[in-house]
Amino acid sequence: MIGKYFKSRAKTIFLYFLLYVAAGTVAVLYQLPVSAVCYAGLLCGALLLAAGAHDLLCYIRKTRQLEFVKKEILVAPEHLPQPESLPEEQYQELIHFLWEEKIRMEQEKENRFQEMMEYYTMWAHQIKTPIAAARLILQSAEEDCGEKEQAVYSELKEEVGRIDQYADMVMCYLRLDTGTTDYVIKEYELDGIVRQAVRTYASVFIRKKLRLIYEPLEWKVLTDEKWLLFVISQVLSNALKYTPSGSVTIYKKEPQTLCIKDTGIGIAPEDLPRIFEKGYTGSNGRADKKASGIGLYLCRRICTNLGHKIIVRSAPGEGTEVCICLERAELEVE
Repeated sequence: MIGKYFKSRAKTIFLYFLLYVAAGTVAVLYQLPVSAVCYAGLLCGALLLAAGAHDLLCYIRKTRQLEFVKKEILVAPEHLPQPESLPEEQYQELIHFLWEEKIRMEQEKENRFQEMMEYYTMWAHQIKTPIAAARLILQSAEEDCGEKEQAVYSELKEEVGRIDQYADMVMCYLRLDTGTTDYVIKEYELDGIVRQAVRTYASVFIRKKLRLIYEPLEWKVLTDEKWLLFVISQVLSNALKYTPSGSVTIYKKEPQTLCIKDTGIGIAPEDLPRIFEKGYTGSNGRADKKASGIGLYLCRRICTNLGHKIIVRSAPGEGTEVCICLERAELEVE
């Protein structure tokens, strides 16, 4: 700080030095008494030293005040020191103008974000109606057709179910970063939550002829039912998508860990560390052409918010195991 002070005052110090030289030169030319010249020089030097010390203290105080303002500038620039010159006053006017412009732009951004949130939230709710209607129409048509047509209708129902899942994903994505996540933390029977997810994909198990290995989970967990159901459903969806044959196993691992293991194509080692990144699809997703890279990202975010942990183990050709650690002793039961 001291070095910067002397650097900022270098021109002034050099000017004072020139004045001393000029005064000394005049004194020599006029043959003034040496004692008088030295006395005047010492007096001026003492006054200059006192003025310099005062200026240095003001410089240090202003620098520290500006350091404080730099930390508080995200709140407001009112704590700026009083300007001591016209350029400083103009600089502070510029800072206030930029601050007001920043507030205005942030408000516009917030308004646009709220409008977008309201629109997509309305869209996600509205899309549920035609999805439910499409399911009823397909179910009614399936009852009055032959075996071959039933298989087609069954696949169509799966696609409608996938659309419904994507709509839920949109709702989840929109609500994660808002204050409307409506978590209801209490004890739930994990078996009931898992069975809901399994029933959702029952037709997929049947169509792909995949074996479900599952025993009732007599286990109560402290969580939010709706959000945990979303995580389990997403994990099951991935397991079914990337398992062409074999089985899906759902079981409990101590301590309080729910595991979903499949016999699918697995995940490449280079992709495994990045599967929870937003938008990352990996080699499997690029081959599928339809993967969004959002599902596991949302699962990680939800588990973090609920205080759970999600871990994935996999190897190419050996399937994938997803473990959700549901320990959360510090949560209060509602």
